[in-house]
Amino acid sequence: MQPTNIKNPEYFHKVVDCQYACPAHTPVPEYIRLIAAEKYTEAYMINWESNVFPGVLGRTCDRPCEPACRRGRIEAEPVAICRLKRVAADHKADVKKHMPSAPFPSNGKKVALIGGGPASLTVARDLAPLGYEIHLFDEQVSGGGMMRSQIPSFRLPEEVLSEEVNFILDMGIHSHFKTYVKSLREILDKKYDAVFVGTGAPRGKDLPDLPGRWDAKSNIHIGIEWLASVAFEHIHSIGKKVIVVGGGNTAMDCCRTSRRLGGVEVKVVVRSPFAEMKASPWEKEDAMHEDIPILDCHVPKTFVVEDGKLKGMTFEKVHAVKDENGKRSLVSTGEPDVFIEADDVLLAIGQENTFPWIERDLGLEFNKWELPSVDPVTFQSTIPSVFFGGDSAFGPKNIITAVAHGHQAAVSIDLYCQGKNLNERLHPMVNLVSQKMGIHEWAYDSKIVDDLRYVVPQAEKAITLKDRKKEVELGFDVQTAFKEAQRCLNCDVQTVFTESRCIECDACVDICPTSCISFVPNEEEDALRLHLNAPAKNKNQDLYVSDALPTTRVMVKDEDVCLHCGLCAERCPTSAWDMQKYLYQVTKAGSCSHIR
Repeated sequence: MQPTNIKNPEYFHKVVDCQYACPAHTPVPEYIRLIAAEKYTEAYMINWESNVFPGVLGRTCDRPCEPACRRGRIEAEPVAICRLKRVAADHKADVKKHMPSAPFPSNGKKVALIGGGPASLTVARDLAPLGYEIHLFDEQVSGGGMMRSQIPSFRLPEEVLSEEVNFILDMGIHSHFKTYVKSLREILDKKYDAVFVGTGAPRGKDLPDLPGRWDAKSNIHIGIEWLASVAFEHIHSIGKKVIVVGGGNTAMDCCRTSRRLGGVEVKVVVRSPFAEMKASPWEKEDAMHEDIPILDCHVPKTFVVEDGKLKGMTFEKVHAVKDENGKRSLVSTGEPDVFIEADDVLLAIGQENTFPWIERDLGLEFNKWELPSVDPVTFQSTIPSVFFGGDSAFGPKNIITAVAHGHQAAVSIDLYCQGKNLNERLHPMVNLVSQKMGIHEWAYDSKIVDDLRYVVPQAEKAITLKDRKKEVELGFDVQTAFKEAQRCLNCDVQTVFTESRCIECDACVDICPTSCISFVPNEEEDALRLHLNAPAKNKNQDLYVSDALPTTRVMVKDEDVCLHCGLCAERCPTSAWDMQKYLYQVTKAGSCSHIR
């Protein structure tokens, strides 16, 4: 193998598994250390720079960082990264003084944002300080998009969302709420320098051809529309017997909201097996904790209606069968159909994009799924001045992905308005700093605690089920937050090897607790992985390979199982190993940072 090029900023970025997995690449270990040091405001600002909505995401994020967490590879549970983010938000001091404050000197450019959700708000946050005049259009009464209309208040209190939305709107954004954009042509005719579309995926899927669907339509609801009606207080109650059809997070929000609006017998019915449901595991756990059964492997067959009144639904029981290629199909078990009584049915079987307001003669191309043809790097459409992001770009994802899209679209809009090449992307800000102060004196200490993941406390079920606005999760207190933060392995503090200092004494090999360091003859990667002190079987993580040493051997470290404990650097008599803190920040439009 060739020696590893650690000067490539993406090499150590990949080693920081949590940050690498986060679509917005939030420096997770950096803010967790600040929380442990009780520097909550600083931790909040680290988050705000990357993910824009720390208080929102600390409650609602899909947590792609946590399955990647290195702690999860040595124990059953990763660090509670998401809920630690909430700690920073809950305990921060005044953060506005650290944010860009309007008014900003104008650069003479105007940008229209269609939709007031996380993608559009991120674009506004990044472009406003650069002098862009931002006009945001949304049909809702206030900003937030699906964060306001589709996430129940018992998961995301309105005051938390409004605070973080207003941090952005207070940057001099021209807000046009209660304004439905009915024509892209009209927007383009207003001569904006650029237009960003962040309208989400606002149409819920239906079962229009299922027998009985239109015979009792007043009691059959589209999940996301029903959640929005509840959020804006158009709906205050539901029948005592409720069926929620679907297995995603929207279905979990629908069933839990139903319990709070009068549903006594609320059931979730899903086609797929329980383990293959799209809902996050913790969402399923919360629903079952609230006495909501989940009936898997049931395929809808009919709505049962008598004399114009909904009585329930029938379902076919199925089981999952995989062919020789691993493709799954649902096959009937041959059992009789199952009838489930219901006063109301909520359909939460997916979401779709819909663009009735975009004229098809403007030159904006759509693909076969009726999604706009968008460059996956620049987010530019086939109309050069029109950009898309969030769910409106590539279909339903999540908040943190929408934020990541917003950051990159803002970079593109800024480059476009300057007449520059959109494909010349900004390089990340990278810093690598030694943690050694003297020959035997270290600023870095990574005692590997073996605590199990701490449980986030919840309010009493008897209380929360009576009030849809009562937040269920209480969050960590500061003492528990400290203990949970100590579980972080500080994967951003890298083990850096210098060949010229190595005397091949193998002291680092002897002390390594995971046998991740080997001094071996060089080979091709597949063979080399098998001939280390411990075989390196996970090819998703790299091997750190040195140049040839005096004995012609090479040092090979398996990045997959390294604990970043620093014992190799402490033991090394020649300082061939060093612990160096690595900071990776995705640069934003115009500059590397807006934090002052």
